[in-house]
Amino acid sequence: MDNKSKILLSFDTEEFDVPREHGVNFSLEEGMKVSKFGTNRILDCLKQNQVRATFFCTANFVKHAPEVIKRIMDEGHEVACHGVDHWHPKATDVKESKEVLEQATGRTAYGYRQPRMFPVSDEDIKNMGYQYNSSLNPAFIPGRYMHLTSPRTWFMKDGVMQIPASVTPIIRFPLFWLALHNLPECIYHALVRRVIKHDGYFVTYFHPWEFYALKEHPEFKMPFIIKNHSGEQMFQRLDRLIKMLKQRGCEFITFEEFVKIKKEEL
Repeated sequence: MDNKSKILLSFDTEEFDVPREHGVNFSLEEGMKVSKFGTNRILDCLKQNQVRATFFCTANFVKHAPEVIKRIMDEGHEVACHGVDHWHPKATDVKESKEVLEQATGRTAYGYRQPRMFPVSDEDIKNMGYQYNSSLNPAFIPGRYMHLTSPRTWFMKDGVMQIPASVTPIIRFPLFWLALHNLPECIYHALVRRVIKHDGYFVTYFHPWEFYALKEHPEFKMPFIIKNHSGEQMFQRLDRLIKMLKQRGCEFITFEEFVKIKKEEL
């Protein structure tokens, strides 16, 4: 087996619903328009850099964007489950999202990520035959996550691999989408390199709507930290991150491939 550091790039591919968190009446149709555009821009970036990623898709997105789902698969990426309706997660989503995705794609869905990285039943994940669960951000983010005692790297639980998002060693600074929006790129890149040196791999995630021109839509009522460096600026930031990692000899793989590698090492 090669010793290249592994990069697990992922995208929570859902209907855009963030304005609803801020009291804006926002329809599924409007949300899908934003998310389709953003997903295609992400795919453009991945294609021009010749790297692969994993797309965690809601059943809503699968049903309303079959042409985008086809492009994701045609260009060599993994499709995994991200619930049914991003705004209204239900206990039955673990089962229903898998059924919808597999029927639409003809592929087995091996992984699950709960909307907003909220808790999900480990028993349900296991019973539905998922090989991995990536629903953990092992950090403290006020009003969202309090997981400072959870493992910060991958671990097995009841036969299912848990793959948390990467955080820095010791202080557990989260290196997810919001960090790339707001940190100076040189600092973000340095923190990513530190995680790779420490863990041998790096896991992060973004959303399609980050690649939409959010600043041009004040009616969305998006906070500054979310719309900062969005749209084309985020495309460029992702592009530079990928190029930096490729220059360091890192290998971009899907979550499914990561699970296979790690299970062979056990």
